[in-house]
This record gives sequence, C-alpha cells and structure tokens, in this order.
Amino acid sequence: MVFSSIVFLFTFLPISLLIYYISPKKFKNAILLLTSLVFYAWGEPVYIFLMIGTIIFDYIMALKIDKYKRDRKKSKRFFIFTLLVNVGILVFFTYVGFIIGNINSIFSINIPFNELSLPVGISFYTFQVLSYIVDVYLGKVKVQRSLVSFGAYVTMFPQLVAGPIVQYETIEEQLNYREESLEKFGQGVERFIQGLGKKVLLANNIGLIWTTISATDLGSMSVLTAWIGIIAYTFQIYFDFSGYSDMAIGLGKMFGFDFIENFNFPYISTSVTEFWRRWHISLGSWFRDYIYIPLGGNRVSLGKQIRNIFAVWFLTGLWHGASWNFIVWGLYYGVILLLEKMVFARILEKTPRFIKHIYTMLLVIIGWVFFASPTLSYALDYIKIMFGFGHNVIMDSAGIYYLYTNAIMFVILAICSTTIVKTALDKIVVKSKSRYVNASLIAYMLILFLATAYLVNETYNPFLYFRF
Repeated sequence: MVFSSIVFLFTFLPISLLIYYISPKKFKNAILLLTSLVFYAWGEPVYIFLMIGTIIFDYIMALKIDKYKRDRKKSKRFFIFTLLVNVGILVFFTYVGFIIGNINSIFSINIPFNELSLPVGISFYTFQVLSYIVDVYLGKVKVQRSLVSFGAYVTMFPQLVAGPIVQYETIEEQLNYREESLEKFGQGVERFIQGLGKKVLLANNIGLIWTTISATDLGSMSVLTAWIGIIAYTFQIYFDFSGYSDMAIGLGKMFGFDFIENFNFPYISTSVTEFWRRWHISLGSWFRDYIYIPLGGNRVSLGKQIRNIFAVWFLTGLWHGASWNFIVWGLYYGVILLLEKMVFARILEKTPRFIKHIYTMLLVIIGWVFFASPTLSYALDYIKIMFGFGHNVIMDSAGIYYLYTNAIMFVILAICSTTIVKTALDKIVVKSKSRYVNASLIAYMLILFLATAYLVNETYNPFLYFRF
C-alpha cells in the first residue's frame, strides 16, 4: 500500500484515524502499531514476520545492553551482536545477489543463487533500529521498556516505507507523551495534501517523460532528447521523494507526532555541499551522526578526513541499492564535496550566485544519470550522448516534440522547485484567517480533488522507494 492510492486515502487512513482518536490514550501506541502492521502486511504479507522478529529481537537486546551497562565488556558484546544481526539481515536481503553476481563475474564461476524480493522499507527501518541500539549503548536515550511503544516506533506507517528516517532520540518523549489537537491535525492535512499534489500532479506527470525516453534505444537518441529525459527525472525524483516526505510529516501531525523536515528546496542551492544539506536531510544526519562523527569527522588528520568522507559516501551510495551505478553515484559526490571543501571553497565564494546555481544543478543532473540508470555502462553511455561524445545527432523531431509539448510543465516544475509557491500558500493561509471564505481551504480542496481524479484514472503511478 502506498499513500498515493485510492485505497489508502479513502479506506485505510480514515479508518485508522477513527480508531486512533476514539481509543483511550493508553491504547494509542497499540493502535498505531496494529494499523502499521496492517499497512505493511498489505503489500508485504510474508515479510511482516521479518519485521515482527526484528522488533522483538532488538527490544530484548536493548534491554540486555541496558541491564549490563555497568559491565562494559558484556554490554559491548550484546551491542556488537545486535549490530551484526541487523546489518546481516539488511545485507542478506539487499546485497547477497549483488555480491555473488560479482564473484561469479570476476572468477568466471557459477555460484547458484535466487534473487530475493526486497522487503519494502527495510533500509529505513533498519537504520531507525540501529540508531536506537547505538543511542541506548551510548546512554543518549533511555531504553524503551514497552514492547508496544518500541514496535510503534519501528513500524510507524507514516514514515515506514519512504522516510524520513526518524531517530529514536527525536521522538522518545513523543512516544510516551504527545498531544493531538484540531489545529495540529489541520496542519497535518494541509502538509499531506501538499505532498500528495507533488507526487501525483507533478512527479507522475513529468516522470512519464523519463520512462518513455529511457526506454529509447541509445543509438537513436539525440542530445536534446537525452537532456530532456534526465531533466524530467531530476524533477520527478525531487517531487516524488519530497512529496512522500511531506505526506509522512503530515500524517505524523495527524497522529500527534512532529517529524523532522527532510527536504528544504535543494534545487535552489549554490553548491553541491549546500544541496546535500537540503536533500534527504534525515539520511544525511544519520550518516553524519553514526558514521562520519564516530570515525572522527573533521577533527582528525587530512588523510583521515578524506577517508571519512569517502567511507560515508561509499556507504550512502550502497545504501540506495546493490548496483555499481549507486556506488559510483555515492563516490561521485564524495569527490565533488571533497573538492568543494579543500579546493573550490574560495572560488565559489567569489563566483556570482547565478553561475554557482548553474554549476550545482549541472553536477546534480549528471549525478541523477548514475542514480536513474539500470547499469553503470548505461549511465556512462547516456552521459556521452548528453555531451556529444558519440555519433548521435544534436536534435531530432522526437526531442523537439518532447520539448514543445512539455515546455509549460517544465516551467511550472521549475517554479515549484523554489520557495515561490510555498510563500504564496503561506500568505493565503494568513489572509484567509480574517475572511469568511477560506481561500486556503479552497486551494487545498482543489489539489485534493485533482489528485483524486488523477488516481481514479491511474495509468502511471510508480513507487520509486521500492528499491530501498
């Protein structure tokens, strides 16, 4: 089940909210846990047992780690064992096929293996569990003694399959005590509709262009078509990912939770460093807190700083998928960020903002080629076409057609990638409070109506997070 579906919008969500709000406070976490398990089992009936097993295992191990906190050796053993089990499960489902495939290729052997279907959201909830285990071991949070509350944290359906990655520390108090209010619920509805509009009306419509172009034979693709395709994907992935985060944050508010922001208009950035401060903030924070800083961060020698940066970005790439193109994508950003930090910092300071923005978006767009491509070789061939390193024509009738028919859409997406629309909506909300006719309500109802109409006749509604 996904947020952008008729079943979720008009069946699952209303029923879940109704049961949640009529239940006494002491049962709310239990209701949230049960509804989240139903949500997950809807699409992953087999892997629900994996999730339940993970919850029980980590709950018990955290209690053990806390019990022996004065005996550091014993506590450390439980801690390491817990980390190995969780990481082992993630590796088994996500990377075993990739590892065996590469071994077979390198050594020209044939180790048999069957590809396993990836449990949706396993990377997200594994990272959440790991943050909890680490923080309990370090004494940053109190161990959660309620299995129900811990289960609710791990399985919370608003952010289960698409993030943001909610560290236990940020909602520790909210699990035990939170207040629901009509105002907060209304804010949640508004934020959810914003995200739904991003996903359904913007991401889906522009994504169809990339799907069509990426299915075109590379030998017959023009340079213009290649650029249109990847620019379309650039918009698709932003509005898809940020749309799901908006919906998650909105759903969280409906249930009384405050999640951290996950996207902060990354396409207005004037450096790649700034871009990654604005893109998937929860993931970046996780790698900073649990990988980069423990390795020493930037408080070590230059050589170790370089090691730390590449370790983080190698793992960031690998986290996104078991494929060399993801690894190269991660290392690509590692190189750029290192250069910006060590070499280009002063140059960028003196460069006009407009030029810095073009520089940033050019590198980001190239990065998305690696991310979107099925293989590394496809990505490299696609980039060659983009920059004219081949025998492909500069433009053709197909490229002109794509540009002509989608020009207005590209302009709308570019505007929506900035703060212009958000500022306008915020002003409408403020002004509407003093009027009899609530203009903001009309605007949000219109978005909901259009999104629903689109989903009723749904022909293209991809779930990009299935890879994670």
